[in-house]
Amino acid sequence: MVSALGMTAVLGGCGMTGGSADVTLKLVAADYGDSAANSSRKYWGKLVREYEAEHPDVKIDVSVYSWNDVDRKVREMVAAGDPPDMAQIGAYADYAAQNQLYKADDLLSIPTQADFVGQLATAGQVKGVQYGMPFASSTRVLFYNKSLFAKAGITPPETWEDLADGAEALKAEGVKYPYALPLGPEEAQAETLQWMLSGGGGYTDTVGNYGIDSPANTDTFSWLKDELVGKDLTGPVAPGELNRAEAFAAFAKGEVGMLNGHPSLAKIAARKGVKYGMVPTPGKEGATRSTLGVADWMTAFSKNGHRDQVGDFLDFVYSEKNVLAFSREYDLLPVTSSASRTMAASGRDRHLKTFLEELPVSELYPVGKTSWAGVSAEVKQQIGKAVAPGVSPSAVLGRLQAAASRAESAE
Repeated sequence: MVSALGMTAVLGGCGMTGGSADVTLKLVAADYGDSAANSSRKYWGKLVREYEAEHPDVKIDVSVYSWNDVDRKVREMVAAGDPPDMAQIGAYADYAAQNQLYKADDLLSIPTQADFVGQLATAGQVKGVQYGMPFASSTRVLFYNKSLFAKAGITPPETWEDLADGAEALKAEGVKYPYALPLGPEEAQAETLQWMLSGGGGYTDTVGNYGIDSPANTDTFSWLKDELVGKDLTGPVAPGELNRAEAFAAFAKGEVGMLNGHPSLAKIAARKGVKYGMVPTPGKEGATRSTLGVADWMTAFSKNGHRDQVGDFLDFVYSEKNVLAFSREYDLLPVTSSASRTMAASGRDRHLKTFLEELPVSELYPVGKTSWAGVSAEVKQQIGKAVAPGVSPSAVLGRLQAAASRAESAE
């Protein structure tokens, strides 16, 4: 399992708990670290120690699992009739649809709930009620290799035409991937939505129904096929076979002129000495109205009760200090407005400034739909074909739309 944010830590599960108490709350959390040294176990351990020192009648039993395992672990616990009190995972809609979760406003204080970034709070809703509490967030921007751009004599693109012209210039200089287009099964749903938004479309229409084969989306993928892929501007690997991790690795090797990326790419590129710049994703004719935003979620299961204790602990989790500490540890964006303002004003966080500026105009996956997990999986497998030779983009999008409509009608 890879989180919505693209984190791929592979550490095993590990629990931690204190001694006896009146109430013990079980929390299952995902690991955002990539080694034992920066495992999320350390973050939760420090936070829990601080909380328990002030609340001796409550113990927090935390189990941390890799993104490969955490969602499955929670599903197994729920299926066995023993859900955790809280789970910090990649999705929430299925559990909400089965009436297994507390509503956010049954748990959180008014100031805490009101502090969530607006788009993230809305994305946590099912039929207007918030069940998913955003825990970590990110946006996507266009990264470009400053050295390759200088060599090709080009400036960062603002429009699709600029991007295509720049890719031609990079290709003429022998750049391996003028524009890296990862539509492989690892995270194709992200690149897909980023391009849909830049063309004025998206996965859903204005009333929230799937609109995958809309005219805007069809135009976008026709342009990608004709103007980038068809002109050999996306590198030696077919987009449908290129995964995000491979594209990021190629950028870190200096083989990519430009690609969409999230904050972790900045760290990867800097570590390899790549001089990079970041700009908003180019739009069809100018600035894109919105960019891709992603989030992972905190959920609270109602079966065990403990509503007051869970709510009090989550108020502590979402304090500005703790949200900032987590965001800074893993180069992610704060999910609260207070922490976002602090980060925006802080020099130590300037490498995240471009991403922070994108967050207010970001659009998230339709995670409030129980059908989204299946639709997303289908997009990952099929969307690469939309830009393949001899295939009609409209036909591929039409098949995806038909599958999404069937899934939606079954909700």
